[in-house]
Amino acid sequence: MNALHPIHPADPALRHLTKQQIAELIVELRTEGREFGLLWPSAKPGETVLDGQLLVSIGNAPTSTLINLLALLREFRRHRG
Repeated sequence: MNALHPIHPADPALRHLTKQQIAELIVELRTEGREFGLLWPSAKPGETVLDGQLLVSIGNAPTSTLINLLALLREFRRHRG
């Protein structure tokens, strides 16, 4: 995960993530994003809907959006010191 190289929604690696792994990423995003108002209390792993890609239920955002947001938050925290 790198903020300078975002993951594309069709990245084949995303197809191997389980619902449990996505749920853990959501918890991490809630924790990391709280300071910035990124609060999605209803976020949960979605259904496999689009070309076999597992979606996150925050308005049907691709899992890549979740991962890329986490990367941006981590990059910001790293540079903020």
